[in-house]
Amino acid sequence: MGSKDSPRSSRGVYGISVAADLVGMAQPTLRLYERKGLVEPERTSGGTRRYSDDDLERLRRIGELVDAGVNLAGVDLVLRLEADNVRLQQDLAEAKRPGGEEGGKEADGLEH
Repeated sequence: MGSKDSPRSSRGVYGISVAADLVGMAQPTLRLYERKGLVEPERTSGGTRRYSDDDLERLRRIGELVDAGVNLAGVDLVLRLEADNVRLQQDLAEAKRPGGEEGGKEADGLEH
């Protein structure tokens, strides 16, 4: 569950009916995407799904991919690769900063 200190974008605040309306999808579609592991909304202590702004953004991206003809297995792969790409770009930026993890090494891993 999100804490009061967590940013709003990651805090589950929308019920499934509101989330479905906001992203233009049917509620059963959101449940399907959850069963397939494509989205993981928070749950209240009573088990009610709560979608965050980040979840809504992810659902919109899923919708774009599905509309482009990508099946759900492909959607999962694309989302994972996009997340990996973001992480790698952050790692590269960190390594390029003076005093970054790599210290005296260049981004190619060789000392110059």
